[in-house]
Amino acid sequence: MPAKIPATVVTGFLGSGKTTLIRHMLQNAQGKRIALIINEFGDLGVDGEILKGCGIETCAEEDVVELSNGCICCTVADDFIPTLEMLLGRENRPDHIVIETSGLALPQPLVRAFNWPGIGTRVTVDSVVTVVDGRAVTDGQFAHNLAAVDLQRSKDDNLDHETPLSELFDDQIACADMIIVNKSDLLDEAEADTLLTQLASQCRDGVKVLKTSMGALPIEVLLGQNIAAETDLSSRREIHHHHDDDTDADSDEHQHGHDEFESFVVTRDEIADAKAFGEHLSQVIRDHDILRLKGFAAVTGKPMRLSLQAVGRRVDSHFDRAFNADESRQTRLVVIGEAGLDRAAITRALCE
Repeated sequence: MPAKIPATVVTGFLGSGKTTLIRHMLQNAQGKRIALIINEFGDLGVDGEILKGCGIETCAEEDVVELSNGCICCTVADDFIPTLEMLLGRENRPDHIVIETSGLALPQPLVRAFNWPGIGTRVTVDSVVTVVDGRAVTDGQFAHNLAAVDLQRSKDDNLDHETPLSELFDDQIACADMIIVNKSDLLDEAEADTLLTQLASQCRDGVKVLKTSMGALPIEVLLGQNIAAETDLSSRREIHHHHDDDTDADSDEHQHGHDEFESFVVTRDEIADAKAFGEHLSQVIRDHDILRLKGFAAVTGKPMRLSLQAVGRRVDSHFDRAFNADESRQTRLVVIGEAGLDRAAITRALCE
């Protein structure tokens, strides 16, 4: 059976910067073919046109699908499932699917849909990414243009939940595997620290809260989290039990932002025990606030290479293939985190 295609759900209020985040992702896709499902409707959205016109080889026009019949969580059966089946049924299937929800969407019903018959065996939710307008949330508004949100609500005839913005925000935070505080350049250092601490106290254990400006995050931070969110619905339950898209994006390439993250490679000899090493990695991640860790290990006495992926404190591993005859039996790990990692200390810890 072919491997499941990973899907990333990007949620957040109108104007939080979801489209800019996705555009930056596409411009730095590193050869991945990414298909987009854009939940835009009424006269408000221009996301699809922004993304279709991005001119990126790995994201052709046919890879961008717009759902314009209303809030995606209210039209799952009619719109979302058939669209997903269409993408999965193509001969040139995408490497990754990114779903940008309406700012009014509840993420939980969408994640739940990935358990539908015929869907769950072919696609998995890599992660739920919630984009937060840092300035608006700090000011207690949740969205920078409340009138635009009200207009969006009024134009959606299929919307079946009249949820206050504060409750929608709570549900977006509760469902998130990663929270991105966008527009951090509009906050001073104290405001940013306060907001990140506040959000970290609201979310589930292990959820990363990051700050950025103009959605400039490395693709290796956003994609490949391997969460399988559809298998973990109980921990991301709807708090209230109901049930920007960034239209100012322009042609700037937004090269800034990557200097807030760093990565480096640690090489060491074979490891003795795969399970013990996984537990050790989890502790190193916790001790040094590492964002992602991935790579391969050689295990003494094992002919197969051990593939390792760590997000937060969870470490997943499996033996993926045999070492080639001319291949060195070394362990190589890529460490990814926010700028300022103590490389020497992390290297020592990983080589213990």
